[in-house]
Amino acid sequence: MNLLEVRSISKTYGSGEAAVEALKNVSFTVPKGEFVAVVGESGSGKSTLLNMIGALDTPTSGKVFIDGKDTFAMKEKNLTIFRRRNIGFIFQSFNLIPELTVEQNIIFPVLLDYQKPDKRYLEELLTVLNLQDRRNYLPSQLSGGQQQRVAIGRALITRPALILADEPTGNLDTQNSSEVISLLKEASKKYEQTIIMITHNRAISASADRVLQVSDGVLTDFGRCRE
Repeated sequence: MNLLEVRSISKTYGSGEAAVEALKNVSFTVPKGEFVAVVGESGSGKSTLLNMIGALDTPTSGKVFIDGKDTFAMKEKNLTIFRRRNIGFIFQSFNLIPELTVEQNIIFPVLLDYQKPDKRYLEELLTVLNLQDRRNYLPSQLSGGQQQRVAIGRALITRPALILADEPTGNLDTQNSSEVISLLKEASKKYEQTIIMITHNRAISASADRVLQVSDGVLTDFGRCRE
């Protein structure tokens, strides 16, 4: 079953002679639980594609279906709720709240949705992320790798069907990058979550189940990396 379907997405910024085609008729599907890497040079359109999938930007034409639901057909309020409950975001810059502890940062999306955190699941995530002894630390007291693990925990805490990761290893050294990718792969398998990860690093992309490339707004599917 396909968790994600991107259907003929195009995005044009500007108009007339100043028009820039960021995406050109992009279509692909991703089954549930697959870990997909999207590669491409800076300005190729890969971040624009991620924003369309996450409903953070609106396409000029085309549709995106997540778990069979047409995201751009939703009213803004319903889309906000759907996005919060069904999509987890991991950014290169971590985007943690400085005044909140590790545990508070992780459970923040649940509280934002006026829900109670699942304490057992929280403990499981802290264990998987190796953050048990850092749960009461502030972001400023953590290394870059630890901060990114907190960001991954925050993305996982709502048990979203889809995780969107934008250069999640961009600010990390080689060892921490490997750990982050391993955690994402483990999340994909253990929690059956679909992961779309943007990266410019070809070595990191080889860890994914499948690689897509965006070049000048055009998508090429290189297929599965491994069986």
